[in-house]
Amino acid sequence: MDVILLERVEKLGQIGDVVKVKDGFARNFLLPRKKALRANEANKKVFEANRERIVAENGQRREAAQVEAKSIEGTTITLIRQASNTGQLYGSVAVRDLVEALEADGHKIAKSAIVLDKPIKAIGLYEVKVALHAEVAVTVKVNVARSPEEADMQAQGVDVMAQMFERDEAGFTEEYDPNAEPGATAETQGEEEQAQG
Repeated sequence: MDVILLERVEKLGQIGDVVKVKDGFARNFLLPRKKALRANEANKKVFEANRERIVAENGQRREAAQVEAKSIEGTTITLIRQASNTGQLYGSVAVRDLVEALEADGHKIAKSAIVLDKPIKAIGLYEVKVALHAEVAVTVKVNVARSPEEADMQAQGVDVMAQMFERDEAGFTEEYDPNAEPGATAETQGEEEQAQG
């Protein structure tokens, strides 16, 4: 299906471009969201008659998005979640969680603006793209941790999981006795020697 774009669409084209897209993409995304018109003679005439107004409205929306982008740029969201010892979250961090966290921080963002390819399922630092307008996008840092202290450590660049595993490996060592029977601990070995002696 041929459509006339009413706004810039990533990987498709600019305002006014006539592009060929799959029917489903046009019917389910571009047309209902008023991002495009079917490319027929009547719509071409309507578009050309309103072109200046459409371009001007797009410019106003872009300027508003740029102002909003300045306030969001460099924002770090900290989300405290329960996770296993391996750092896997019980559940996941989805777009809704990010929208709520940004609102709590004083930024009103539409769900559709957050570009999250897949839900976040492990603790760590992530960079999430926020597309405020087709031509304006910013990056927000998301710090997912199990506690505020852990979040602070991650923010300083400490790899919390690696540090935790180092601590586990260094924490427990067992005395080794080459003469001990397999499976015997150092305490039982000492008691057997006293009993024999």
